[in-house]
Amino acid sequence: MTIAPEKLLTKDIIKPARYLGNELGAVHKPWDSAKVRWVLTYPEVYEVGASNLGHIILYNILNTQPRQLCDRAYLPAPDLAAKLRESQTPLFTVENRRSLTDFDILGFSLSYELGATNILEMLSLAQIPLTWQERANHSITEIPLIFAGGQTATSNPEPYADFLDFVALGDGEELLPEIGLVIEQGKAAGLTRTELLLDLAQIPGVYVPQFYDMAEDGSVHPNRPDVPAQILRRVATPIPEYSIGLVPYIETVHDRLTIEVRRGCTRGCRFCQPGMLTRPARDVEPEKVVDAIAKGMRATGYNEFSLLSLSCSDYLSLPAVGLEVKNRLKDENISLSLPSQRVDRFDENIANIIGGTRKSGLTFAPEAGTQRMRDIVNKGLTNEELLRGVKTAFEQGWDKVKLYFMIGLPGETDADVIGIAETVRWLQQECRASGRKRFGFNITISNFTPKPHTPFQWHSVSTSEFIRKQELLRDAFRRIKGVKVNYTDVRISAMEDFVGRGDRRLAAVVRRAWELGAGMDAWWESLDKAFAAWEGAIAESDLTWKYRQIENGEWNVFDDATLSHSDGAGLVASGYKAKDSRETRPYTLSPLPWDHIDTGIDKNWLIEDLQRALDAATVPDCAFEGCSHCGICGIDFGHNIVFEPPQIPEFTGHFKPNQHKAQRLRVWYGKVGEMTLVSHLDLVRLFDRAVRRASLPITFSGGYHPGPRIMIANALSLGMSSSGEIADFELTESMDVAEFQQRLADQLPPDIPVYKVEEADLKVPATTRLLEKAEYRLEVVSEAGSVSLQQWQDWVNQVNQAEAIWLEKRTKSGKKKSVNLRDRLFELELIEVKTDAPSQPAVIRYVGSCRNDGTLLRPEDIIYMVEQVGQQEFQLLHSHRQQLILGEAI
Repeated sequence: MTIAPEKLLTKDIIKPARYLGNELGAVHKPWDSAKVRWVLTYPEVYEVGASNLGHIILYNILNTQPRQLCDRAYLPAPDLAAKLRESQTPLFTVENRRSLTDFDILGFSLSYELGATNILEMLSLAQIPLTWQERANHSITEIPLIFAGGQTATSNPEPYADFLDFVALGDGEELLPEIGLVIEQGKAAGLTRTELLLDLAQIPGVYVPQFYDMAEDGSVHPNRPDVPAQILRRVATPIPEYSIGLVPYIETVHDRLTIEVRRGCTRGCRFCQPGMLTRPARDVEPEKVVDAIAKGMRATGYNEFSLLSLSCSDYLSLPAVGLEVKNRLKDENISLSLPSQRVDRFDENIANIIGGTRKSGLTFAPEAGTQRMRDIVNKGLTNEELLRGVKTAFEQGWDKVKLYFMIGLPGETDADVIGIAETVRWLQQECRASGRKRFGFNITISNFTPKPHTPFQWHSVSTSEFIRKQELLRDAFRRIKGVKVNYTDVRISAMEDFVGRGDRRLAAVVRRAWELGAGMDAWWESLDKAFAAWEGAIAESDLTWKYRQIENGEWNVFDDATLSHSDGAGLVASGYKAKDSRETRPYTLSPLPWDHIDTGIDKNWLIEDLQRALDAATVPDCAFEGCSHCGICGIDFGHNIVFEPPQIPEFTGHFKPNQHKAQRLRVWYGKVGEMTLVSHLDLVRLFDRAVRRASLPITFSGGYHPGPRIMIANALSLGMSSSGEIADFELTESMDVAEFQQRLADQLPPDIPVYKVEEADLKVPATTRLLEKAEYRLEVVSEAGSVSLQQWQDWVNQVNQAEAIWLEKRTKSGKKKSVNLRDRLFELELIEVKTDAPSQPAVIRYVGSCRNDGTLLRPEDIIYMVEQVGQQEFQLLHSHRQQLILGEAI
């Protein structure tokens, strides 16, 4: 039986605030005012999806379109997914809490090959047929159009083609509004699903798989004359203003404001698919970046921001922009984090940007351990530059850095693999100083997987070689202290390769893997189970032979053999010997399953760049040096846009916490409605951000992690409502009490009402130390059925008359301790029995101990006491804290 979403979102599920849709920045447009209704979904749990910048940008853009609305949906955690299936309730959006089938168009962001099983999981939970063939005879008013976008969908959509009505290739900022207009017109004209998809196929950047067939060699061709043979990838200019939006109540993976400073990368790393798929490089004007950050930090209340780019260090304005923002926000305890950086561009200016009281982690990606290998992959990094960057970090106060390396690259020898450990040892030896502890490294060793649209797309890897090389490194790193090394599981890498370079035959594998339990959560909870599901799916699809090629390694582009094409992306070695190492190899001329996707890069250029790799020849970055003639620049894709960096401002110093206490204000507030499903730790973050948005002069604590002096009297249990919470706010300067209350209340959700604010003496202890008691109102039912008013009264009287009711508890150390609960109970009374309610609950009020030293009388303890005198079990339906009672200051 279908259940209303509100009844599923209770404290009994993990982090119910994931699904509320009431975050700051959430858009609730009138349902009836929209002609086109979108759902943007991220096929991951909320913590991952809600912090994804692309997801936020497209959500904001679509909701600015007239006559359109956009809701969101995320992969539910296993507990909610089980409830949805058990109750046959369709998966719903977080804003309108409507079934996904109520919408016109449902879009997935696919940024990872193995994430496709999560798309099937969400479609199944939404009770939507999984394939376009099953949906073909349904109008979009019955079943929405299903599409995917993102890096993985753009690079090679074929393994997922059966599940999608269309694919959005490339950047979506301009493409998605165009799609919306076509759908609006198509709905008004009463077009069928197929007719509407045919109209969509005329939009550059829209690929409709059902209008294309796969040939025996894996290549894809139109099956009708009115669709393009090649589909163009779309390119858009980043607009930082659209990055300002959602501020989740719960902690997310990237719990900060993120502003894109540069889209695209022209470094030309030969293994890097994003660098090939996002060309040309487009800088954002420095002034727009600074303005967006200043506006965004005020609007969101975040205490951290991140500047995002594939290669942030190649944004030449980074030092000037970073220092300008750092100086502006110097007194607000704001920190900056950057993604993995170019170690050769790391200098004192960038160290000043990300350093300070709360230093963020520092990540560099040398990728390979020897100069030869870095030249083969066109990393553009010398040993001297690597040392200079790491040494700068050491000299600027970092105690450790994170380094990324890869193994299994084309042309790699055992000496290159061991070179990773030798490079780390050398860096550690060079970063020494008297009085400093040993410089540490966190090392991540990834397994190279060839990607479509890169020069290495023709290479073959071997998982057995991965395992052997990992053992070589484990042995080499055993002799190096202060280094922590993490290795990517080779089974995950094998599946990424198998699916990522596959053709349409893999749709059956993806579907069967999902049916066998290979959701993304399974990789982390039970990797063996997930891998077994994929292996089983491969075997049932009669493609085990193809997977064995990945296990054993078919061939190597550095071998002196010319290779012939076998099937799609699969290649097998022949006995032919090349007369010249520069000779074009026939296997590069064979069709690939993704050749119909026009990314803008000339395939012949990829072949030529592969040859340059064979010669260990490097190609300069065309954004700063001469054109590399990759084929991108032109009318369809535009040109590189690089802004001259502004002058770097003088650094005015790091944040110093203002610990002055001029005033203490005591706030009485409530926690009602859906905010009862927000945890205490999330409430702490909520107050911090509200204070920042309100620009209140809050005092900071000292120490390594200074925080705002906001002292919540006592944590309220998840799911419990309250009209009597108290918190102390300490300010660096005195404020009018009424003004403080108004400014704070304006930045809090309606379900966190502020009842009153009073000035409190700074000389007396804060509420956390004054708290003595709390008053609660409980609704309780008997598991045995209805109970008379007199019986309830008798039980309450027995508890009041008892001298001792003992409960055995365990301390944090695990020791048993007996507690007399009666000593902690001060008042207990029966208010009423709700005879008009189906379960006829009793309403009980009590006053009990509520001290922060652990002397507490919880609502569950009252239930236990009544059970002891009543000799039956009871269920607590709801708890409401009516007030916190403070003791007198001594």
